[in-house]
Amino acid sequence: MELTIAGIELHEVNKSLKMPFKTALQIVKERAGILVRVTDADGVQGYGECVAFSTPWYTEETVASCRFVLEQVLIPLLMNKTLSSPKQVAALFNSVKGNRMAKASVEMAVWDLFAKKHGVPLWKFVGGTARPIPAGVVVAADEDKMAAQVEAAVANGYERIKLKINPASDKRMLKQLVKQFPDILFFADANGGFSNESFEELLAFDLIGFALIEQPFGEEEWQLHAKAKREMATPICLDESIRSLADAQRMIDLKAGDIAVLKMGRLGGWSETLEVVELFRANGIQMWVGGMIEFGVSKAHNLALASLPDILLPGDFSDSGHFWHEDVIQPEIQVVAGKIALSTENGIGYSVKFQ
Repeated sequence: MELTIAGIELHEVNKSLKMPFKTALQIVKERAGILVRVTDADGVQGYGECVAFSTPWYTEETVASCRFVLEQVLIPLLMNKTLSSPKQVAALFNSVKGNRMAKASVEMAVWDLFAKKHGVPLWKFVGGTARPIPAGVVVAADEDKMAAQVEAAVANGYERIKLKINPASDKRMLKQLVKQFPDILFFADANGGFSNESFEELLAFDLIGFALIEQPFGEEEWQLHAKAKREMATPICLDESIRSLADAQRMIDLKAGDIAVLKMGRLGGWSETLEVVELFRANGIQMWVGGMIEFGVSKAHNLALASLPDILLPGDFSDSGHFWHEDVIQPEIQVVAGKIALSTENGIGYSVKFQ
């Protein structure tokens, strides 16, 4: 099947979070993003989302830089092209260095478009299985509010809860919290907040009972991650370090982690992400799908990714009402009995409020 790209539109969205999201890197109170709509010559539409932040605190890309690259470089490369596969978008963009979040936003929209043209849900188009996706929530709050938010998450049916940590975290409180809910899978996320100087502090987290510790060191600290993997019983998970297929191979070669987080925005879209999934699967690396305080379009793509048979750990999948008073999709994503049902509609399965 071939289709011709006839239109590409961008819409910036900005919403306040229901509550501040606190990490070792930043406190997020408002979230801006870019929704992308790609239309083919028959009028069929596909949607993507740019997950860069307003300032370069998480990655070097920003909403403003992505909009510039999209408008001035990527959209002109793709407009009026006839495609037989969505994988051709990544090939078209190979001449552009970096800018993975900008690339991903429009590439993901084309994958949605192709799924709709084939008359199937996106999860089926990429080889996923029809199963409810386990929901996981992130608690990113001051320590005095953490227990209450964990209790609320448990009451709302979440089976996996991720807690933000740093070298100064109250380990006794965390251990008590994990012990209080023995049926909950607890992840810890450091966002690169540890260093060689605080390595001994990290070792103390081995006694808390976390299922994994995510990204304890900076994204280029491969040797420190490998050392932590050797010396700790708690599995080490890499997140910010995994930006490409080459990074995935480096993780394997250096034995720098046991588990990896997949984020399509950071990997540049579906094509590279699917290659990374295959590489990790072949090398016995467990995977789960991470979130970036994104809106419903990105989350819909992430649900399709999480449906792949090799991705078994619960990802960052809260319902639409966790972060937002109103999401950008209809119907909004809902968690029922700790899981999210995959849509049976074509493509991402949701209508988008594109203004």
